[in-house]
Amino acid sequence: MHSHSDSLAELDSMQTSEFEVIHDRLEKNLDALMAASGHSTDVVVRRLKPVGHAQEMAIIYIAGLVENDTIMNNIIEPLQQMKAYQASILESVKQAVTVSELKTAQSLHAALISLYEGHTIILMDGQAIAYTGNSSGGERRNITEPTTQMIIRGPRDSFTESIITNTALIRRKIRSPKLWLETFHLGTVSKTAVSIMYIDGIVQPSIVEEVKKRIQNIKIDSILESGYIEEYIQDKTLTPFPTIQNTDRPDTSAAALLEGRVVIIVDGSPFVLIVPTLFNQFFQASEDYYQRWDVSSLIRLLRYVAFFIASFAPAIYIAITTYHQEMVPSPLLFTLAAQREGTPFPAFIEAVIMELVFEVLREAAIRTGKAIGNSISIVGTLVIGQAAVEAGIVAAAMVIVVAITAISNFVLPSYNLGIAARIIRFLFMALAATLGLYGITVGLIVMILHLCNLKSFGIPYLSSLAPYYKDDQQDVLIRLPRWMMIKRPAPFRNWNENRESKNILENKLEKK
Repeated sequence: MHSHSDSLAELDSMQTSEFEVIHDRLEKNLDALMAASGHSTDVVVRRLKPVGHAQEMAIIYIAGLVENDTIMNNIIEPLQQMKAYQASILESVKQAVTVSELKTAQSLHAALISLYEGHTIILMDGQAIAYTGNSSGGERRNITEPTTQMIIRGPRDSFTESIITNTALIRRKIRSPKLWLETFHLGTVSKTAVSIMYIDGIVQPSIVEEVKKRIQNIKIDSILESGYIEEYIQDKTLTPFPTIQNTDRPDTSAAALLEGRVVIIVDGSPFVLIVPTLFNQFFQASEDYYQRWDVSSLIRLLRYVAFFIASFAPAIYIAITTYHQEMVPSPLLFTLAAQREGTPFPAFIEAVIMELVFEVLREAAIRTGKAIGNSISIVGTLVIGQAAVEAGIVAAAMVIVVAITAISNFVLPSYNLGIAARIIRFLFMALAATLGLYGITVGLIVMILHLCNLKSFGIPYLSSLAPYYKDDQQDVLIRLPRWMMIKRPAPFRNWNENRESKNILENKLEKK
């Protein structure tokens, strides 16, 4: 038995079948279209007969995918009031219908594909031709504030599930004819629109070609979210570190384009993908470029410290309290020993228990509503932590370490990097429990070698640091003043490497 996707694949491969032909009989065309759509009840067929004309017409659209006002005001009413033929009925229809992108379909199959993109099909009895007009619309989510990358200062708009809205949001920030857009349709069933945006003259052509190649090589029946694309086009799968950046902020996407990167937009997803991506860019937030440079630099350094704490704090605590007590000052050591007196588990088991509890509370807070989620995260943490200490299951110091680790994870601007920190945290805890600080050191060396081996669309993941680019240090660990950041990131730049004229920089330096 063939599946539905197999049937549609066979339909796509038909070149000379009856469905590829547009007939001059209206009923035959309508029967073919309705049969191909499974007589779906949301496929609307409106029959009409212009005044003074013998031929009957029909318009076909899908309810919910079209703008009803466009259907009525730009298609139905003009066709009903269409005057006598000027040259032919075909020319009359062209002049009467006022929708954008009025095109001639080459086959019923092509017309059907347009139908599911929100277009309207116009068929005429006695004419072996079909028109398709763009009438897409329907209910869409309004533009709201970003929910995953919150900032204090900066734009408040975010992407939606509409690819047209998302591309327009980016174009409002970069009003340049050099901002180019290319669209592909992926999925033998879903026919999802996937667009790439880049700035010609700034992006490296080799990067654009590599992005196109990887997207066009995707073979799947459906694309429902940008995460589908991410898994297919990333360089390496077996790594906890993200090699593709995602964002719901138009300003972050515009900034990436101006650096020479490519933005991938998927219809139906409010998160766009940015490629290539470097490790240090996951510590950068859009707000870094809206605040003063000294404030932004301090906060960015704080993020690096928070990543270190989120990844290594429990492991270092386990290693010191288990193998290296001589490194702890005597008063603190006596306090820790008093707290651990009577606890039934070693430090490693305590840390695993508390980390798992915090991970469960974190996921519960995310998956529930805001009101309930806040209660779970705050009350649950306080109650469970206090109860665990009073019951003698874990030491109070362990609760403090795990709490600081969890809070540090929220400082990271990238959710994906936070997940990576959560994964490697458990690995380093196991190394610390078996080999102490020596195990942490060996694990750190292996992790750095792994990062050096990663690439994002052929560009080394640790670029700017390894390989080292002196010019890029203006925006890696810290951010220098805007007027000193004249060069685009070295891994992405082509011949157009300057953000502003060197003369402007020289004048500013003279004034200083």
